[in-house]
Amino acid sequence: MIKTNKITKACALILALTLVSACGDRLTPATIDEPVSTEISVSEEASVETPDGIKEAIEAETSSVDDAPVGEAEEGAERVADAEISEIIPGKYIKLQLKESGTIEKITYTSKDYFGDESDVEKEAYVYLPYGYDESKQYNVLYLMHGIGGDEEEWGMTGSSSRVKCIMDNLIYNGDIEPFIVVTPNGRSAKNHAKSGSDYNSFYCFGKELRNDLIPYIESHYSTYAEYSEDGYDLTATRNHRAMAGLSMGGMQTINIGIGESLDLFSYFGAFSAAPTSNTASITAKTINDSDYTIDYFYNICGKSDGTALSSHTAAAKSICSLTDKLTDGENFMWQEVKGTHDFNVWYLGFYNFAQIAFK
Repeated sequence: MIKTNKITKACALILALTLVSACGDRLTPATIDEPVSTEISVSEEASVETPDGIKEAIEAETSSVDDAPVGEAEEGAERVADAEISEIIPGKYIKLQLKESGTIEKITYTSKDYFGDESDVEKEAYVYLPYGYDESKQYNVLYLMHGIGGDEEEWGMTGSSSRVKCIMDNLIYNGDIEPFIVVTPNGRSAKNHAKSGSDYNSFYCFGKELRNDLIPYIESHYSTYAEYSEDGYDLTATRNHRAMAGLSMGGMQTINIGIGESLDLFSYFGAFSAAPTSNTASITAKTINDSDYTIDYFYNICGKSDGTALSSHTAAAKSICSLTDKLTDGENFMWQEVKGTHDFNVWYLGFYNFAQIAFK
């Protein structure tokens, strides 16, 4: 066994995150091209148990910034749609919106232990519904993924003072975006999906849960663009009305699973400080080139001082436009480096920027 004190912390993180075992055959319809395999394995001798790199990543996710709102939005404030892609979130977009405030619901749905024996598993997630949610209308949906140390609560989208909720409420109130639904699930597809004590490899099986369980649940319980039917329905028909994004390990899932396996399900993608096991640009470009599907937008953000993810995320996305003619910088692709490290200062900014890009 390799001793963790013989390798750098960054390498330890990369090594630990590459201990990926197979999740069985992917359940994809015949209409989608067979994806390039994103599974990585190393010999048993090279395995390590929870090296310092993972501990540092988890600490970065849990000790970053206070996500409390910055004051309250002024009642009767003029609605001015002046949000833009930036390197800082303007104060008015992180204030608690009292006049027109969305709601957050906690849901429970049935999935399977895709990392194990595929027995039934009860999973939980949070759903943001915009102010004035109306079942007679149709809404786009963003699936927002957490990092290696978190779960469905890591984005803090659990109550009225949620930073994600404040950003959404204010972007909608000021007319910067059309209202859409946000879902924060648990990205581990296993019976043991707790944020501590679970197998990190279960993150790589989440594509099956998305396709078979979570998306159908959301589309059967909320008013989306899909024509849901219990007898089966065409998920591909409304792919332009779904987005996937995530931080760190969730950024990896967006690249490896969202683009790598599920181009028939999603058309908008946002990767925030994508984890070291993210597919390289060449692998992702091949998947895109071999597919009949187009991408409406692929947004990326990472901190310039991010010792955990900058190198890997750069390799995963920065040069991808040179490898496929389906992505053009400034049109349907963005690479953004900002001041910061592996923390929520960067990730909330990424959410704020991506919320303006998705579904446009």
